[in-house]
Amino acid sequence: MFSNIGIGEVVVVVLVLLFLFGGKKLPELARGLGESGKELKKAKKEIERALSDINSDIDEDPKTKGGDQQ
Repeated sequence: MFSNIGIGEVVVVVLVLLFLFGGKKLPELARGLGESGKELKKAKKEIERALSDINSDIDEDPKTKGGDQQ
């Protein structure tokens, strides 16, 4: 995802963040960003699990209802 970002770009981003938020606020900002990432990953897994359950239900329905429709 970030394979095209070089060291120079990372340094510029860090300097801009330091300028905008200051050195004291930056660790708190990074911590919040990390926690948000964890929540997004958890939500993604839950959605994937729900979609997988739905797909398995769809795959099972025609087999069980196929004999009843004739």
